[in-house]
Amino acid sequence: MSRRHRRFHPEGITLMPDIEASVHIARTPQDVFDFLIDSENLPVWDASVIAADQVGDGPVGVGTRTKGASKIMGKRFDWVTEVTHFESPTGVTYTSVEGPMTFTVTSALEAESGGTRLTYRIHAESGLGGVFGRMADPLITKAQTRTVRANLDTLADLLGEASVS
Repeated sequence: MSRRHRRFHPEGITLMPDIEASVHIARTPQDVFDFLIDSENLPVWDASVIAADQVGDGPVGVGTRTKGASKIMGKRFDWVTEVTHFESPTGVTYTSVEGPMTFTVTSALEAESGGTRLTYRIHAESGLGGVFGRMADPLITKAQTRTVRANLDTLADLLGEASVS
């Protein structure tokens, strides 16, 4: 299931639609959560991420930072995110703190008939076309919605076939 949410500014200005998609994964919420919070796994299942590494050592929690790079529509951009919400095994939120785009990525997990329902949401303050210009928002949003759906299918396949490391 994939949804785009168009938000409206109180003054009537249309803001960037969020991208939201969900998938059933045949693993426990804890297994899925543990896989998601390991930054080394991000490029494995998210096709737009070309690098991701945790900044510093220690367990992941609120304040943990991840430095990475993404490639969207052929354009590379570097970013740093910080965990702003961490509740094992039900949810984690990453908020960008460095880079050309201001964005938040939220993963919400709940137990569901023999596995986990993962709902993944991206919100970009400047619009997903931010690195391309405002006019590109609709095109980038459409392409990224397809990418998110494919990424979640990849994640479900990976975790359904192999053990979480």
